[in-house]
Amino acid sequence: MTDATPLTLFNSLTRQLEPFEPVHPGEARVYSCGPTVYNYPHIGNMRAYVFADTLGRTLSFKGYKLTHVINITDVGHLTDDADAGEDKMEKMAAQQAQSIWDIAKHYTQAYWADVAALNIRQPAHWSIATDYVPQMIAFAQSIADKHCYELPSGLYFDTSTVADYGRLARAATDEGEGRIDPVEGKRHAADFAIWRKTPPGESRQMEWDSPWGRGAPGWHLECSVMSRALLGLPFDIHTGGIDHREIHHPNEIAQNQAIQGYDAEHGHLDCAVHSGARLWMHNNFLIDRTGKMSKSSGEFLRLQLLIDRGYHPLAYRMMCLQAHYRSELEFSWENLGAALTRLKRMLMSAAPLRDVAPADAVRHPKLQPLLARFEAAVSDDLNTSVALTVLDEVLATKKVPAEEKRALVETMDAVLGLALLTLDREALRLRPKGAAIEESAIEALMAERKAARAAKDFAASDALRDKLIASGVEVMDGDPLGWEWKLDHGA
Repeated sequence: MTDATPLTLFNSLTRQLEPFEPVHPGEARVYSCGPTVYNYPHIGNMRAYVFADTLGRTLSFKGYKLTHVINITDVGHLTDDADAGEDKMEKMAAQQAQSIWDIAKHYTQAYWADVAALNIRQPAHWSIATDYVPQMIAFAQSIADKHCYELPSGLYFDTSTVADYGRLARAATDEGEGRIDPVEGKRHAADFAIWRKTPPGESRQMEWDSPWGRGAPGWHLECSVMSRALLGLPFDIHTGGIDHREIHHPNEIAQNQAIQGYDAEHGHLDCAVHSGARLWMHNNFLIDRTGKMSKSSGEFLRLQLLIDRGYHPLAYRMMCLQAHYRSELEFSWENLGAALTRLKRMLMSAAPLRDVAPADAVRHPKLQPLLARFEAAVSDDLNTSVALTVLDEVLATKKVPAEEKRALVETMDAVLGLALLTLDREALRLRPKGAAIEESAIEALMAERKAARAAKDFAASDALRDKLIASGVEVMDGDPLGWEWKLDHGA
């Protein structure tokens, strides 16, 4: 793709839109904070990966060679952002009476299943934290003399030793990062653990020997180590949820400054690459008014629950794309249903193009301006809501060469990831898990009812409708999409 419209992205560090200027010409190196695999991800967690995937697809569309890294946190993350307390992984392993390694494997595979279901492209690297512990120890050793101090509980990073600590969070207060619980002996409230010693008389399933005693790395250390190992410092873009902007990412930045040789007098963040990344990007929260987003609520809103309710997972991807990644997005079943309907309409409109060989270029005067508008939308800080509107216009355009229209839809869908040219129409039917009636039986009754209506035998037609309703099938007479039926949630 030619760079007809420069790509502009919002940098959380500077709080402004900036042109994308790669560190390495022609390349885009991106690191995304991945999940802590102690439980299933909820759909709010997955919004971050839909966003990161859309960013990666846009960079590919713009012609950059993309190297994307997503980490898997299987060690080091405590139950909150504090420096003391229970490790999330150890806690879940104890609750389920399983090996921590088995817990990590199970929830990593569950996360990867959600990634596949949402049509998120595979990154160049899945970096697993426990594979990098020796590098974490070496990293900590290399910065310890100038930037760290040791306490009985572990090795701590002194945040006063680097310039502009907390600038990403804009948390310049007397108390520093106030959400970090105090640890006895810390020099500053914002100081954070690089290495956490195993308390005397205790043992962890995941622990290693280090110069500071047996223990485990701090949560923030892994991302600095793995991004540096796989992408080099500085790299182009670091992504994550907006919750990481307050503590986790400022701590990463401090470590990155330290390993690059900067101190409190040098390495100021007016120059963004001193942070380790050229751009820091964050998606906003998914808001859930039902209170089921939290993993502590039991049956929380994970992707499988949406699937069990009969919704195709790409309906959730569509819902995410309809909002800007930096805006809050409210989840509701009504919003998800509307996104599903829009996806159905697009799929129906794209269906005639499936067997058409795509043209090698888009030249038609009706289509070229639409391609330009689409590129302008995604180049404007990933404005996918406008991009979707342009795609709607393309699908509605008449009297243009089918092969060029196919090529244009294919190009746009490569950015949006909705599988419009491969997804089966039947997959979008709303069919909850546990529905007792088979689809073949539904289709047979629907065909019988259609014949009765054609013969004006309305008594038979009504009887068949009642039979379908009793089985949990909602008959949608006159459905403009031609879906004709769906299974309700109680089926």
